[in-house]
Amino acid sequence: MQDSTRTISVKEIQASEKIAPGISLGAEMEESRGKQERMMAGLRQINSLLIAFSGGADSAYLAWAAHQALGKRALAVTALSASFSEHDREQAQRFAATTGIRHECIRTGEFANPLYVANQADRCYHCKDELFDKMEALASERGFAAIAYGINADDTHEFRPGHRAAAEHKILAPLLAAGLRKNEIRALSREARLTTWDRPAAACLSSRVAYGTAVTPELLARIERGEDFIRGLGFRQFRLRAHGELARVEISPDELPCALDAETMRRIAAELKQLGFTYVTLDLEGYRTGSLNASLKSK
Repeated sequence: MQDSTRTISVKEIQASEKIAPGISLGAEMEESRGKQERMMAGLRQINSLLIAFSGGADSAYLAWAAHQALGKRALAVTALSASFSEHDREQAQRFAATTGIRHECIRTGEFANPLYVANQADRCYHCKDELFDKMEALASERGFAAIAYGINADDTHEFRPGHRAAAEHKILAPLLAAGLRKNEIRALSREARLTTWDRPAAACLSSRVAYGTAVTPELLARIERGEDFIRGLGFRQFRLRAHGELARVEISPDELPCALDAETMRRIAAELKQLGFTYVTLDLEGYRTGSLNASLKSK
């Protein structure tokens, strides 16, 4: 656990999200606090709110903010399915327990949708459509006035079809409405002493599977076991990408020297082959978000 009394440095936040060195968070903190207060003011105007909560830095900050603004009239909701790892579930439950936010888990059925299983470029749309369908049913049953999710201002620059589903369901986006960027959310989370301020970027297990390869609970379970093994070796920011028989391991550039150790490479390769992959490769570009989208740009 991070020492909550230690002063955060710009370099630490930049390193955690690979932010360009030219950004000065210190000079922007007053502006960030102003955005936070405007967001809080908007949240206080809502009668009651469900928050889509995965346990990542963005959704955790939003769940905390809604709890501060609305108290028991806010409920963080985590969707459970084969695409959500046990590790992430534990992280989400631990955060809720330590911050006192109201939290519940629901089951989603995206794997019953052949359009989701087909894993085309719009897979995330079908996932979010299912999530928001389930959250709307819960809101109707419990009398919640609105639903929100944690898109931030930086996310609009990336290919994320799930945002289309949010727009169709009229889901609120308080972080985006306030103009909060990822590095600001991390800095404000650190200021609020939220343990998620430096949590590595996370995404569902299906995002590890190359487009066009069917996503199945069995494949995702293999990926989850592989990532658990890599995490157990001490690595913090990484992905195991599945390309058919090939397992492509991305590890953050600052951790790559440890990954290039001969014995470490041997252990990773042996474990992933044991899980059913024929070939194992270490990506020399290291970890980066959305790397599977590179295949879309080439088409």
